[in-house]
Amino acid sequence: MSTSTISQRPTEAPTHSEPGADGSSTITGNRARAVFGNVMGLVALTLGCLALGAYIGRSLAGGIGIAFFLGAFACAFGLNIASKRGQDQLATTLLFGLGLLFGLALGPVLSSYAKADPAALWQAAATTGVFVACLGALGYATRRDLSSWARPLLWALVALLVFGFIGILVSIPDANAIWSVAGLVIFGGLTIFDFNRLRRTGIESAVPIAASIFLDVLNVFLFVLQLFGGRN
Repeated sequence: MSTSTISQRPTEAPTHSEPGADGSSTITGNRARAVFGNVMGLVALTLGCLALGAYIGRSLAGGIGIAFFLGAFACAFGLNIASKRGQDQLATTLLFGLGLLFGLALGPVLSSYAKADPAALWQAAATTGVFVACLGALGYATRRDLSSWARPLLWALVALLVFGFIGILVSIPDANAIWSVAGLVIFGGLTIFDFNRLRRTGIESAVPIAASIFLDVLNVFLFVLQLFGGRN
């Protein structure tokens, strides 16, 4: 069982007011579409950096992945600080660095899956796309502010990490399946939560929101991959 679950919750983003009856709905709608397009473009580019990093790092020794993981976490914290200070270019660079470093760290693992069960990678990627698209659409379409979900989801994530650590030390029947299913439930909730925040965020918070959604996608993919390819 792996305990490399990755998550970062940026600061709560500013919210948009609901459209009024004076014609302001067009402006608000246009702004929301612009922010959505910007964030999803950043997520797509970061996923591209992840794929590039995984390809470059496919033959690296597994131990060096720890250094790349530490570098990725440094990028995650750094991009939030840079975004708060209005340093958008630096924040964007750190976001792409986040994707590249996670790709380098996971390259040997994904390469092992590709050799043992290549179909598992494609199945996991397709399932992740459908999973995130459906739950993301649900979160974005929900008008109610889901900020109250933040604390329960955080504690659920902590409990999952504790379970994963215990699973390393103690033999638990079907631990991998429990770990993966629980992880999908938690990150499904985080996907809904983050897309709901995206509905209310401003362009100044685009990079932190993109980082959160990228990490949701990455974790969902890893959990699904473990379900599909864990036997090998």
